[in-house]
Amino acid sequence: MRRRLLIVLIVAGIGALAAFAVPLLYTTSAERTDQFVSRRTADINRFAELALTGSDQLEPEIDAHADLYGDAVAVVDAAGRPIVSRGDLGGGGDVAQAIDAALRNQRQAGLADIRPWSSGRVLFARPVGNGVEVSGAVVLVSSRGRAAADVGRVWGHVLLGVLAVAALSVTVILLIVRWVLRPITQLEHGLRAVGKGVLAAHVPPQQGPSEVRTLLASFNRMSDAVADSARRQRALIDDTSHQLRNPLMAMRLRMDMLAGSLPDEARDTYASMVAQAGRLQVLLDGMRALAVADAAATELAAHPATPSACDASATVLERIDFWLPAATARDVTLVDRVPAEPIPLLCADTDLEQIVDVLIDNAIKYAPGSTVTVTVTARWPSGRGRVTVTDDGAGVAPGELPRLTERFHRGNHDLDGSGLGLAIAERLVTNNGGRLILETVTPHGLSVSAELPTGERPTPPVGTVPAGTPADGGRGSGLPGLTRPGRTDTTPTVMLPGYRRRLARRRDDPARAPIRGASQ
Repeated sequence: MRRRLLIVLIVAGIGALAAFAVPLLYTTSAERTDQFVSRRTADINRFAELALTGSDQLEPEIDAHADLYGDAVAVVDAAGRPIVSRGDLGGGGDVAQAIDAALRNQRQAGLADIRPWSSGRVLFARPVGNGVEVSGAVVLVSSRGRAAADVGRVWGHVLLGVLAVAALSVTVILLIVRWVLRPITQLEHGLRAVGKGVLAAHVPPQQGPSEVRTLLASFNRMSDAVADSARRQRALIDDTSHQLRNPLMAMRLRMDMLAGSLPDEARDTYASMVAQAGRLQVLLDGMRALAVADAAATELAAHPATPSACDASATVLERIDFWLPAATARDVTLVDRVPAEPIPLLCADTDLEQIVDVLIDNAIKYAPGSTVTVTVTARWPSGRGRVTVTDDGAGVAPGELPRLTERFHRGNHDLDGSGLGLAIAERLVTNNGGRLILETVTPHGLSVSAELPTGERPTPPVGTVPAGTPADGGRGSGLPGLTRPGRTDTTPTVMLPGYRRRLARRRDDPARAPIRGASQ
């Protein structure tokens, strides 16, 4: 808007200045041309009168004119023979033609306006006589140079004045546009802040015209209302989950106490009630986690924090170990494609653990009997890293992908779940400046990637093979029974916080080091 308004106002201002300056330039050129012609015409008429009367003043006055203007003047008789001549008339035929036209008493054509770039000479010729009988002619040759220089000097003054006025006009236009648009810019920043989740984003209301000030005041009231509504909504979710937790736990306790005294015909109903209570517990936990993630997003938008790096390799390996029993129960083979050296991602440890938990949990739950591959990669030139969980299960339809991150969306299945897992993961990823990528796998399966910014690249030890050289990413395929060689020889020279403890714990447990994936 600012650019368009400036273009319109500046073009209008330039048009107004041009409408004033162009006629002024043409007027000054015409005035100087008239002055040039009138002076030569008056002098040549004077010479013709003196030649007709035979006055002795003819030659002195011609000499004075030639000295003053540098013009060439000649007086000829009826036969065209020179009587008096001063200066160089030139040998061109135009002088002879002018003399012949004057002796025949022909009217001379008008002179075009002189411009700064005009050059050459001008011929003035007048007959000597009483209007009936011509006894001779007077010819005057004058250069346009001095008149053109005068016109150029006047035009220069006019153009300098126009430039000064244009600069002043542009300054005034910029000040006016700034005064008018500054509150609009403040309003735009406020709208962006509200869009990012900043609570009670206000703009200075005492700026710009009165209509804009009214708009700013309305925006501040709207921002307050949105902030109050968001606070109430988060408080409602938090309070609801908190208030329901105690009655739910008490109900589960009483249900557990009744388990041993139920008749056989009531056991199916009892099992259904226990399952629904468990699902309600999962739902409350998910709502609370999502509320915490939303609150964290709002806080980060209002007060961006300095990002801290975590070791994605160590974190992902820990979570794979944690989910091995669940994978065994669901007949799932966990395969890790984790590089040997640390991959620093700008994300909190707890956030990355929760993201990986959601992705592995979903893969195990919705793709039983499949192979789930967990991959950690980094593209250092672009400063982006990925944690990808891929399964070769039934997958989902391509049209279903955009809905997987919707809250409470559980797809067409009867498995237990809250439908909040991917929504929470997406919120955590976006909170840390990344994005969640969902893709179908050919011929079947689903791939979910958490793409996050990377930290400073660690320096690999001298003589080690860079990660990613083998097909397995440098740590092993994760297939059952395949040992990963050289684990102790690939110790990184730069280890991020927490990595030393995890690495030492893995070294102390040799049974865990060789195999990460297991065939179930």
